[in-house]
Amino acid sequence: MRRTVLNAMFLTVIGLLGAFPVLGAEVAGRPNIVFLMSDDQCCYSLGCYGNADVETPKIDQLAADGLVFDNHYDTTAICMASRANVMTGMLEYKTGCNFEHGPLTQEKWEKSYPMLLRAAGYQTAFAGKFGFEVVDSPTSKDRRLPEGDFDRWGGGPGQTFYETRKNKSMVEYADEYPHSTLSYGAFGRDFVRDAAAEDRPFCLSISFKAPHKPATPDPKFNAIYEGQVFQKPDNYGREHGLHFSEQSRRGRQYERFHSWNYSDRYDEVMAVYHQQVYAIDVAVGMIREAIEQAGVRDNTVIIFTSDNGFLCGSHGYGSKVLPYEESSRVPLIIYDPRHRNSGRQLRTDALTGNIDFAPTMCALAGIECPAEMDGRNLMAVYDNPQATIHESLPLINVWGPAAVHSLAVVTRDWKYIFWPHAADGMSPTEELYNTAEDPLELTNLAKDSQSRSQLQEMRALYDEEVRRWRENAVDYNDYEKYGVIFDRAVSWSEKATLLKNSRRRE
Repeated sequence: MRRTVLNAMFLTVIGLLGAFPVLGAEVAGRPNIVFLMSDDQCCYSLGCYGNADVETPKIDQLAADGLVFDNHYDTTAICMASRANVMTGMLEYKTGCNFEHGPLTQEKWEKSYPMLLRAAGYQTAFAGKFGFEVVDSPTSKDRRLPEGDFDRWGGGPGQTFYETRKNKSMVEYADEYPHSTLSYGAFGRDFVRDAAAEDRPFCLSISFKAPHKPATPDPKFNAIYEGQVFQKPDNYGREHGLHFSEQSRRGRQYERFHSWNYSDRYDEVMAVYHQQVYAIDVAVGMIREAIEQAGVRDNTVIIFTSDNGFLCGSHGYGSKVLPYEESSRVPLIIYDPRHRNSGRQLRTDALTGNIDFAPTMCALAGIECPAEMDGRNLMAVYDNPQATIHESLPLINVWGPAAVHSLAVVTRDWKYIFWPHAADGMSPTEELYNTAEDPLELTNLAKDSQSRSQLQEMRALYDEEVRRWRENAVDYNDYEKYGVIFDRAVSWSEKATLLKNSRRRE
């Protein structure tokens, strides 16, 4: 059902864009790679994902030219951990990297896709919010950004700034592009122009700060959604989250439905959000135009995604982190101009995750993928949109209040969530959703007698993920204990003792 509805909406959008020819077979040689990632962008912020209220013509064109992924998840839906997932192709408990846990070690960074591609002869560039720091060892206090590991650098620490002039590495663009979103488009444009003149391929990675809070849109685009009324999703509002766990209400995501004004100023808040996405769309257009002008269109693969989604009032929640669809499922578009499937307006509901980007980069560059990577090559789905590269993926949250910590497992059609916390009057809670038939997650089937067999299957997949956690988690940054906390067979009293002892060690 989800794919049928999205296909219908997508065809309506691309009908306005004109017809696109089917390109010929793949060509030999290593392609250039452009990886574009937004920050906190949900799927329904794009026309190609079915929102008729927004204007995203450049990204919609990219979707029409390439392949749209309808079942793409960030395995950890928060900035720092997600970016480490993307760079290394590993799940969070193997990177050891997230807020409240720790940075990425040099050992793991050396096997990231920027390092591997540069070692293989690629020109590399990064601009925007890098999202994490690197240390020599887990106990090291010397945290740093790896700017020297790129041929061109426009990145920054922490959340970076929307005001271009405040981003040290981007100051040269501040006069012409005072807002950072378009400055990153200009950085990408200039790098493509210069790199295309060399005799070796390039890999450009742009990480937009937008549309991350605090909402700071480029005033250049103030008129784009002025006075517009936006249709709310059918799961908008607190009445559509009553079936969610009590644990999910203990984090800031719950109160932000009100404090971030989704409850009383929805149109105003969403106009600003979509205005920020519109600026990203313009920046994507700048980079695609530069690729065309540099004469490398036919050999440049473009990937567009987001580091995590955003709840935007769905179910009466704001922000991200939680394992629900609007927070964890994000846009993914890939365009490979060399491929026979390009220009055919295809979509796929194959299950994919942010851990798949690094293996895909390696495959495109023709280099061996490190064995530690958990991801798979997304180009197998580009070859065959009906293909399966994952039977299931975990959705992890070990950030924020302990009550909100959860582990979920998602398949192409189903999602199972386990909330282990049992203090403060709560009990361990299960949620089960048929995301194929119920993409808005309006009905929890965990206690539905007709879904008993599916619940057992999803529990088995979940238990297998817990086993992998126990076997593969790093022995630092407080990750080992979650192999017990997320275990359904361990009593809460045992887990509470573990948590108490863990706090004493800290």
